Formats: sequence, C-alpha cells, structure tokens
Amino acid sequence: MASLEKLLGRQEKFLELFEASAEQAQQSAVALAKFIQKPPEQRSLNDFVGSRRQEKEINARISEELCAGAITSLDRDDIESLSNSLYKIPKTIEKIAERILLAPQYLQGIDFVRQTKMLESGTAALLAMVKDLRKGMDPRRVRDHNAKLQSVEGDADKAVLEILRHLYSGKQDPIQAMFLKDLFELVEKVTDRCRDAGNTITAMVLKNS
Repeated sequence: MASLEKLLGRQEKFLELFEASAEQAQQSAVALAKFIQKPPEQRSLNDFVGSRRQEKEINARISEELCAGAITSLDRDDIESLSNSLYKIPKTIEKIAERILLAPQYLQGIDFVRQTKMLESGTAALLAMVKDLRKGMDPRRVRDHNAKLQSVEGDADKAVLEILRHLYSGKQDPIQAMFLKDLFELVEKVTDRCRDAGNTITAMVLKNS
C-alpha cells in the first residue's frame, strides 16, 4: 500500500496553506492569553486583526486552488471542510476579545486563564496535527492528536455547564451570568472548530492509509 506521504506529494501547496492557517489559529489563542493578562485599559483588538486578515487570505487562496482544479488525492469536501474550520478559529477568538472589551467589569473576579489555556492547548494540538499531515502521519498518531482535541472540547462543554448551573441557581448577578455564558459558549465554539478540523484530518489520513 502506498504511503500517505507519497499520496500527498501532489498537493504540497494545500498542505502548506493548511499549516499556515493552523499557525494563525494558534497565534490568535496566544494573543488572547496575553490580552487577558493586560490591564483593561491596555487591551486592544489590534493583536487579533493581523491573524484574522491572514486567515482570510489563506482561505481565499485555498478556494482559488480548488476553483483552478488543482490535482490532489485529497477529497474536495475534506479540503473545504478543513479550510472553513481553520478560518473560523481566529474569527471566533477575536469575538471573545470583543465581548471582554465591551464589559470588562463582568470578568473581574473570574479566572479566565483556564479557558485561554484550553484554546492554546487545542490550537497547539491542531497545529501539530497539520504539521504531521505534511510528513505523512500514520493513523495511530492522528488518533492520538484527535483524542487530545476531543478532550479539550469536552472540557469546554463542562465549563459551559458550570456557568449554566450558576445562572440557574440565581446566586450570581443575572447580567454577569449571561455575559459569562456568552463568553464561555464562544470558547466552546473555538474548541468545536478545532475538533471539527481534527476529525477532517483524521478522515483524510484514514482514506489515504
């Protein structure tokens, strides 16, 4: 059976674009962690604009390659699915920062570091997964990476349930509870995108192994 590395030899351009996209996703997660650590008056969306623009350009280049009918052993649907999942990660992380800028007072006293670490962990695992894809990753390694992404996504789900529990108990300020619910659900969306991207990569590997 031909190795995945040989099968992917004709689509190096797609793999380079996927890696660049995953790098922007990780940079956005790192930027959010730094954003949270700054005093409210020093926070700005400028740290996120660059990654979002780069991600948009990469997504457009992938679409152009598909429209040009580039020869590849990867399924077109898988390429589009992975591209879209990666594209939405920096965009959603920027939305998290936007919400915090709108009402920073509701984040006071809340340890949001756990959530930023989730996003850093998820995007780092996704980037490692994409890099391994270019090397010709074997099914065992892709399953290991994907298991980590599934774990991060599960932790994000639990965090949302915790916020909902506080909201429904009536012990927390209702406006703050709604703010945190919105914020944590955006974190969950990012981890969902990482999981979706991981599932697509897993499908790519299994189809070509």
